[in-house]
Amino acid sequence: MITKLLRKVFRRQPAGQASPRGHARVTDTPAIIPRNQHGIRRDMISSAALRVCDGLQQQGYKAFVVGGAVRDLIAGITPKDFDVATNATPEQVVSVFRRARIIGRRFRIVHVMFGRDMIEVSTFRAMNDAETDEHGRILRDNVWGSQAEDAARRDFTVNALYYDPSSETVVDYHHGVADLKKKTMSMIGKPELRYREDPVRMLRAVRLSSKLGLTIDKQTRTPISEMADLLNNVPAARLFDEMLKLLTSGHALECLHRLRDHGLHHGLLPLLDVILEQPLGERFVTLALERTDQRVREGKSISPGFLFATLLWHEALANWEIRKARGETPMPALFEAMSEVLDQQAEKLAITKRIAGDIKDIWALQPRLDQRGGRRAFRLLEQPRFRAGYDFLVLRGESGEVDQELVDWWTDFQEGDNDQREALIAGLAPDRDGAPKRRRRRRTNSRRREDGAEQAQGGAASGSSSDDVA
Repeated sequence: MITKLLRKVFRRQPAGQASPRGHARVTDTPAIIPRNQHGIRRDMISSAALRVCDGLQQQGYKAFVVGGAVRDLIAGITPKDFDVATNATPEQVVSVFRRARIIGRRFRIVHVMFGRDMIEVSTFRAMNDAETDEHGRILRDNVWGSQAEDAARRDFTVNALYYDPSSETVVDYHHGVADLKKKTMSMIGKPELRYREDPVRMLRAVRLSSKLGLTIDKQTRTPISEMADLLNNVPAARLFDEMLKLLTSGHALECLHRLRDHGLHHGLLPLLDVILEQPLGERFVTLALERTDQRVREGKSISPGFLFATLLWHEALANWEIRKARGETPMPALFEAMSEVLDQQAEKLAITKRIAGDIKDIWALQPRLDQRGGRRAFRLLEQPRFRAGYDFLVLRGESGEVDQELVDWWTDFQEGDNDQREALIAGLAPDRDGAPKRRRRRRTNSRRREDGAEQAQGGAASGSSSDDVA
C-alpha cells in the first residue's frame, strides 16, 4: 500500500511542467472565452445535461459540458449527445442523483438518467502513469485529478473544451477554439505516445477531421500510417463501435477515402481494398455510403445491418461463386459463404449477433428475388425483411450488377394491387425454349413441406422492422 502511494505521488507532475511520458504541458491558466466569442447559449444545451451540471454545482462541485458537444456547437453542428465532466468522484455523483449508476472498469464513469435521456458523467482524471499493456495501450485509468490535468489527458485540442452553463463561458486549456476556427486538428501532447495509449485515436482523427472539415496537422498525421498495426491490439468490440460511428457520421464516404490514405483500412474490413478496386464493387459501395450519408444529414434512421451488408456483399458474392464453381448446391453454398465471410470479420470487428442476422437475411433474399413465378413473389412480399432486401436490390441495379428490369418489376409488384400483381406474374418472360410457362399443378403435401423448408432457410430470422435502409 505504501509503495503504491509513493509511486502515485512521485509520478504526478507539478502544474506548468511537461510530463516525461510525452503528455501536454499542464497549465492552470486557461483561456476563459465569453459567449459572444464562442456562440454557445445555455438554451442550446440539452435539459438533461443542464440538470446534471446544475445539480452538481448546487452541491458545491464543479461541472461542465465537455468535449464533442462543445466542439460541435462551436462548429455549428447539432450534437448527438452531451457529456459532463466534474471534480466529483463517481460515488459523489451517484449520491446527488436518484437514477445514476457507476459503470466501467477501465474508465469508471456514471450514467445519470432523466426519462429516456442519459448523460455520461466523468470525473477529472490525473496526469499519472496509468496501467498499460506491453504496447502502451491504457488498460485502467481511475486516478482523479484537476481540470487542468483532465484537459491535458484528452486527445485533440478541439475535444478539450469545457462549457460552464452557469456563466455561459468556455474554458479552453489548449487553444481548441482557435484550432476550430483555423480548421486544424492537433493532438495534445506527443502523438506517438497518445496513439500507443489508445490506438482508436487514429480512427477518431479520421472521423472527426472528415466530420468537421479539419486538416490534421503534420505532427499529428505523420505517425498514423506508421502505427496502424497497433489497431490489432484493440478489442474487437471497441473497433466495431468506432467503425460504426465512422460509417454513420454522415461523412462515411470521405472517411473511407481518408482511411485508405492513412493506411488504416487493413484489418478493419478485410479485403476492402480488393472490393473497391473492382468496378462493380466500387460503384456499389460508393452508392451505399452516399445514401447513408444523405440519410444521416436528413436526420433519418439507418440500419447498421444494411450498411455492413453492402460493404461485405462482394466478398460474400465472390466466395459464393467459387463454391458454385466447385459444384456445391447454390443455396447451401450461399449460406456457407455468408458464414465464412462474417466469421472472418469477427476476428477484427465484433459484429453483434443481431446485426449479423440482419446481414444474412438481406443476402439470402437476393437469389430468391430472382424467382418470381407462381406464388413465390407473394410469399417474399410477406417476409419481415423484404423491404431491406428490396432496397439492397435497388443498389445492385443502380450499380449495374443486376438487370434494371428485375428492380422495376419488384417496384411495380409491391406498389400494385392484387390484380396488378397477378398480371405482372402472368407477364413474366417465357421459358428458354420460347414456350409460355405452363400453369403449375396443385402442390402435393410433400411439395408444400419442401417450400416451407426453403422459406425457413432463406427467410428473415430476426423479425426486425422492414424500414431498414441505408
